[in-house]
Amino acid sequence: MEPNLTNYKDLQDFGNLELLSQQVVEGFITGLHKSPFHGFSVEFAEHRLYNTGDSIKNIDWKLYGRTDKLFVKRFEEETNLRCQIVLDVSSSMYYPEKDFNKLLFSVYSAASLMYLFKKQRDAFGLSCFSDSLELSTPAKSTTIHQKYLFAELEKLMKRDRRGDGTAVAPALHEIAEQIHKRSLVIIFSDMLEGGESSDLAEIFSALQHLKHNKHEVVIFNVLDHKMELDFNFENRPFHFIDLESGEELKVHPGNVKEAYLDAISAHHKELKLKCAQYKIDLIDADIHAGFYQILHAYLIKRAKMA
Repeated sequence: MEPNLTNYKDLQDFGNLELLSQQVVEGFITGLHKSPFHGFSVEFAEHRLYNTGDSIKNIDWKLYGRTDKLFVKRFEEETNLRCQIVLDVSSSMYYPEKDFNKLLFSVYSAASLMYLFKKQRDAFGLSCFSDSLELSTPAKSTTIHQKYLFAELEKLMKRDRRGDGTAVAPALHEIAEQIHKRSLVIIFSDMLEGGESSDLAEIFSALQHLKHNKHEVVIFNVLDHKMELDFNFENRPFHFIDLESGEELKVHPGNVKEAYLDAISAHHKELKLKCAQYKIDLIDADIHAGFYQILHAYLIKRAKMA
C-alpha cells in the first residue's frame, strides 16, 4: 500500500526523500510479485531474459521456478540503462498552492525512480528547468551520486518560487546537446506552456532533437486532474492568480467552465497527436493517483527497451 497522498504532512513524516522513496519502491515491488506483471519486475537488476545461444550454466533456475521464465545472471560488465530525469520547476508547477502540488509530486516521483534505478544498477542524471536550464548532471550509478541528487531534490522542495516562466524548448535543446550516450529521457511537466500552436511546434522541435540523437522519451504530463482537467470548482466566485505572470482574474467558474474545458481538451488532444507522431510516450499523471503509476509506466517502457 502506498504512503497516504491525501495529506502532505503524512509524506513529511518520512523525514527525507531516501526513506520515502525506499518505502514507495519496496511496496511497489511487493505488489509486483503478487501481480500479473511479475515477469518483468525488478529482476532486471541482476538478470536478463534468456536468449537462444546463451550458456545454460548462467540460467537462474530458482528464478525460473518463481516466474516460469528463463533468466540468465547479468554480469557487471554488461551495460545497463542510462536515464535522464528532467523536471519542470517553473511556477505553474506550484499549483495547487496548499500542501501537495505538482512540483512535490514530481520530486517524490523522481526520487522513487532514482531509488529503483540504483537498485537496478542503471545510471541516472537530473536536469531542472524553468525559464532557463537551472541544473543538469551527467548520469551515474553510484551511491554518492544518488545522495547528491536527493539533496538537490530536497532543495527544490524547500524553495518558494513565484514568477518563474516556462521555456521548455530551449532547455530540451540544451539537454539534448549535453547527453552524449543513448538514454531514456523522462520528463515531468504540466506541459502548459504550449498553449499556442507555435509554442507546441517549438517544444516538439526540441523533442525531435532528443529523438534524432537516438534517445527514448517519456513525458509524464503532471496535472491536478480534478481541478485542471475537470475544472471541478465550487459554485461560487473565485479569485484566480497566474503563478507565472501574476495576472489576476475574478470570475465565477460556472461562467467559464465550458470554454475552459473546450480549450484544455483541444490542447490535450494536440499533445497526444504530436507525441504519437514523434513516437514519444505521453502518460497522464494525476498528482492524487500515487507514485505507483509512475513506476509501473517506467517498467513497461524499460521492458520494451530490454
